[in-house]
Amino acid sequence: MKSPRRFYQPLALGAPEPYRELPVRLERMIHFVPPHVEKVRAKVPELVSKVDVILGNLEDAIPADAKEAARAGFIAMARGTDFGDTGLWTRVNALNSPWFLDDLTEIVAAVGDKLDVIMVPKVEGPWDIHYVDQLLAQLEARHGVRRPILVHAILETAEGVKNVDAIAAASPRMHGMSLGPADLAASRGMKTTRVGGGHPDYRVLSDPDGDAPRASAQQDLWHYTIARMVDACVSCGLKAFYGPFGDFSDPDACEAQFRNAYLLGCAGAWSLHPSQIAIAERVFAPEVEEVLFARKILEAMPDGTGAVMIDGKMQDDATWKQAKVIVDLATIVARKAPELGAAYGL
Repeated sequence: MKSPRRFYQPLALGAPEPYRELPVRLERMIHFVPPHVEKVRAKVPELVSKVDVILGNLEDAIPADAKEAARAGFIAMARGTDFGDTGLWTRVNALNSPWFLDDLTEIVAAVGDKLDVIMVPKVEGPWDIHYVDQLLAQLEARHGVRRPILVHAILETAEGVKNVDAIAAASPRMHGMSLGPADLAASRGMKTTRVGGGHPDYRVLSDPDGDAPRASAQQDLWHYTIARMVDACVSCGLKAFYGPFGDFSDPDACEAQFRNAYLLGCAGAWSLHPSQIAIAERVFAPEVEEVLFARKILEAMPDGTGAVMIDGKMQDDATWKQAKVIVDLATIVARKAPELGAAYGL
């Protein structure tokens, strides 16, 4: 483990200094784009104003014979688009794949100064982050990249979940983590072929009560993992994200899964289909009534101490902290959505 004094030192001569705090950005949805598909890539300029993050996907869902085309398409997309305040990310291929090294070296050389985050799949431990961290520093130094490129890890193996705390603390380059439910299900030997969401057979039954029908409720397969991921991320000042929801025909279930993740502390989710953009936009912004009540708490307790009664409910320093989380998020949302900001009173 690095000593505290060395933790924030650049790992290569000439590389930019790591961030001590993450840049403040709205990241309600990470919208995936297949860069090898020209007609989809052509729509990116109009998507920029509608999403918080554009991600060029190079890994899963890209055929092996299209990997190089996807990489070249991402570089062309990055060069030819003004992203403004919208984040530019890429998901590179896995570290053990034959494409990863070229993904990193070619992309950083071509568009390193435009790239905000590299998403790394199937991260199993801090050693994976250390490797990417060192390589990125060397590439940044070689190509004169002026700000550090952040790293986002996907949790999609049992080993990765086991080591989630060490992954979160592995580098100041860490941005956050996403849940990868499909690969994680396979790694764990879970008996489901769904990509995210629940399963009708994962349920609990009420206790028997004579001959009365027993109530039954479907449970969330991912609650434990998301909670672990959120704790690991937040304790290190990172962001946690729900990953993909694969059933595009069931927007209600998608919204329910996104909302569960939001309530547990996730900052956003992946959008794999245009229909999921509006769902993420809606879910990962606080409700107007919630913001107005939170503002009442902050106004009644300006210094965050003491206790007050508001609308018949006792509020103290703990609820003041909760209210501040809501209002801080609302303030960021208001910058991108002025009409919502007006409703928030911000």
